[in-house]
Amino acid sequence: MRLQDYARSLGPSLAPRSPTPVVRPQPQASHPPHEPRVPHQPQPSQAPPPQAPPTPRRLGAATAVVALGGLLFGFDTGVISGALLFLKEDFALTSFQEGTVISALLFGAAVGALGSARPADRFGRKRVLVAVAATFTLGLAAAVMARDFASMVAARTILGVAVGSASTVVPLYLAEIAPPRLRGRLVTANQVLLTVGILVSYLVNLAFAGSADWRAMFAVGLIPSAAMLLGTLFIPESPEWLRRRTGQRSGSRPRKTVGATAPAHPAVRRALLIGLTLAAVQQFGGINSIIYYAPSIMARAGLPATHSIQYAVFIGVVNVVMTVAAIPLIDRAGRRPLLLFSLAGMAVSLVTLGAAMSVPSGPVTNVIALICMITYVGSFAIGLGPVFWILAAELFPPEARARGGALCALVNWAANFVVGQLFLPVADAVGVSWVFWCFAAVAAGGLVFVVRQVPETKNRSLAEIQGELTLR
Repeated sequence: MRLQDYARSLGPSLAPRSPTPVVRPQPQASHPPHEPRVPHQPQPSQAPPPQAPPTPRRLGAATAVVALGGLLFGFDTGVISGALLFLKEDFALTSFQEGTVISALLFGAAVGALGSARPADRFGRKRVLVAVAATFTLGLAAAVMARDFASMVAARTILGVAVGSASTVVPLYLAEIAPPRLRGRLVTANQVLLTVGILVSYLVNLAFAGSADWRAMFAVGLIPSAAMLLGTLFIPESPEWLRRRTGQRSGSRPRKTVGATAPAHPAVRRALLIGLTLAAVQQFGGINSIIYYAPSIMARAGLPATHSIQYAVFIGVVNVVMTVAAIPLIDRAGRRPLLLFSLAGMAVSLVTLGAAMSVPSGPVTNVIALICMITYVGSFAIGLGPVFWILAAELFPPEARARGGALCALVNWAANFVVGQLFLPVADAVGVSWVFWCFAAVAAGGLVFVVRQVPETKNRSLAEIQGELTLR
C-alpha cells in the first residue's frame, strides 16, 4: 500500500497535503490517419487530485487524546502544592526533603525531555506517546502507594520523566498532524489542558484538604492517565514521521536532507537560537515564581495568606481563562503580535509589582500588588505561555524536530528548576522587589529579541517556515 493511500485511510484531516496539480491543456495537433493518436500520460511526479474538504472528526479525536498529556503535565506539577502540606507530616519531612520532593519532578522532567527525542524519531510519535501515558500511570500509582520519603521521591521522578517527555512529544505530534490553518489552535489545546490540569489539581487539593487525604489527591490523576493510555493505542501515527521514514514527500520526489540535522545548518541554527532563547525567557521571566509562591508573595505584600489553596485556585482560573482566550488569536492575530503583547504586559506588571513591594504595606499597595500578579499571569497565558511551545514544534526541520524540541524543553525545565530553587533565597538576600525587576529586565530583553529575530509562522506550511529560516 502506498503511503498516500495509507494516510488517506487515517481520515482526510490527517492525510498529507498535496499541492493542487497544474493541468495544462494538451495541444490539439493534427494526426495523419495512418499515425495513431497517443493519449496523454501523467508524469510520475504529478500530484494526486485534490482531496475532499477535511472533516475534523479524527483530527479532533486525536488532539483530545494526546492533549491529555498536557492535562497530566499540569496536574502532576500542581498537585504537590496541596499534597505536601499533609504528607510532610506523615513522613516527618525536613525543609530540605520537602524541596527534594518538589524538585524530583523537575529533575525527572529534564531527563524525560532530553531522552524522548531519539525514541520519537526511531520508533514513531505514537509509540512514545503510549509509553508516556504508561509512565504517567506508573508514577501516579507509585505516589499513591508511597510509604516513605525515598519512595515518594522515586514516584515524583517517574512522574517527572513522563511530564518532560509529554512536554516534548505532545506539541510535536499535534504540530505534525495539523493543517497549517489549524496548527496554532491544536498545539494551543495542549497548553489549555496544561493550565486546566493545574487548576484541577488545585481544586482536588481543596476538595481533600479537610480529610488530609493526600493519597486521594494523587489517585484522581489516574483517571486521565488511564484514558490517555487507552486512547493512544488507537490514534494514527504522524503522517510527517511516516513520510520521512519512507523518504517520500507527497506529490514530489524524495527531498534530500543531507546535513539538515546538523547544528551548522542555517535552519537548525536559527531555530535553536529562537527556541532556546524563548525557553529561557519563559522561565527566567518569573512565571513559576508566581505560580509556586503566590501565597508567600501576597504575605510579603501584607495580604493574608492563611488560605493559600484558595489563592492558588484564583491564579489558576486566570491562567486558564487567558489561555483559552489565546486559542482564536493564535491563528488570527499571529504568533509575533501575541508574543510582543505578552512580553510587554509582563514587563510592565513586574516593574509595577516590584515598586509596590518596595514601599511600606498598605491597602492601596496591597491591591496594586494583587492586580499586578493577575495582569502578569494573564499576559503570560495569552502569549508567551502557549506560543513558545508552538514555535518549538514549528521551527525545526523534520529530521531535527524531535531533538530540537527536546533541547528547548530541557532548557525550559532547567530554568524552571533554577527559578524554583533560588527565588525565595535570593528574595531574602536582596529583596523581593529587585527579583521582580530582574524578571522585568528578562521580559524586556525577550521583547527586543522577538522584534529582531522571531518570524511569523501563522498559516504557513512547515516547509515554508524552513525556507525562511534558511534564507535568514
